[in-house]
Amino acid sequence: MRLAGFILANIEPILVEWEAFARSLAAGKGLTRLALRDAAEEILLATARDMGIGQSLAQQASKSQGQGGAGGEESDRLDQASQLHGVERMGSGFDIMEVVAEYRALRATVLRLWRASCPQPDINDIDDITRFNESIDQSLAEAVDSYTARVEQSRRMFLAILSHDLRNPLNSIRMAAQVVSRTKKEDPGSTRALSMIETNTKTITRLTHDLIDFASTGLGRAMPLTRSPVDLEKLGRKVYEECCFAYPQRTLHFHPNGDLTGEFDAARLQQAITNLVSNALQHGSAEGPVTLTIAAEGTTVVLSVHNQGPPIPPAMLTKIFDPLMRYAASESTAQNVSGSMGLGLYIAREVVVAHEGTITVTSTAQAGTTFTIRLPRTAPA
Repeated sequence: MRLAGFILANIEPILVEWEAFARSLAAGKGLTRLALRDAAEEILLATARDMGIGQSLAQQASKSQGQGGAGGEESDRLDQASQLHGVERMGSGFDIMEVVAEYRALRATVLRLWRASCPQPDINDIDDITRFNESIDQSLAEAVDSYTARVEQSRRMFLAILSHDLRNPLNSIRMAAQVVSRTKKEDPGSTRALSMIETNTKTITRLTHDLIDFASTGLGRAMPLTRSPVDLEKLGRKVYEECCFAYPQRTLHFHPNGDLTGEFDAARLQQAITNLVSNALQHGSAEGPVTLTIAAEGTTVVLSVHNQGPPIPPAMLTKIFDPLMRYAASESTAQNVSGSMGLGLYIAREVVVAHEGTITVTSTAQAGTTFTIRLPRTAPA
């Protein structure tokens, strides 16, 4: 069987190996089957169909130079699928070397399975392998190009958000400090100014911590943990009480259930839970309650944060944990959340993944929005 026909007839076995390899990478461990495969099927289909089309010397040279297929329809489809793959892998936390490794593994998988199905060599094998390698190189070049373009876009966005969000609290601190320096401490205005300084200092501290966490995880690197015995009931209650104090006008509920002890990084988990509860308070219905539930399920602890309000659009559910992704429903009063760089959910996911856990989100108009974390009590061997 010719190689192009073999690929078309064996899409699923190839995808199974693609998925298994992607899951073996650091960034792929916590992803769903759909996320691991993303545009893989489209890449394989376009590759096989492109191989079956005649190719001029100019088109061959164009591919070898990473410039696509000189306008062929199937080659254009391959470019589009490859560009999507690069963007999706960047958003899922894969680093550039992991993207390249995926293509190397894909190339080896296809050739190995094909050779096993056709043990006798054929006169067309060399041409088929050449065309296949050209298409894979073309796809890799497009994926790398779209990946790096997305990184640069994110960098520019990050700097814009950072400069905007830090400017306001810094201006407030500067003006409040000037007021305090010109008045007596007993003056009511001085007391308000000191309170403003404290509030905005906490805001800058939170922004700085988010920035440090984002920089430390980078693209695909695991967040470092310091594990110790932790009672999640006590930790959850601490987050609950702090949020009740910070949002006195809102209704919050906390429901612990069962033995919630385990080996965790308490500071990191507190940060993740706080981010989820704050997100629910900011984007949920102002009239509805926010509920934090932590329950024991055998060797696993399940934590959920639920709120009522406008649902997250289905198209956003796959992107909600992306770095720098800001989401607020048009009906929400928190579309421009002060003191936020859009990293809260991303950091929460990184904390969960570092604990070898999973985090998911469901959102409907009837049931509301629920973020669910599942954590093993101990670190897997």
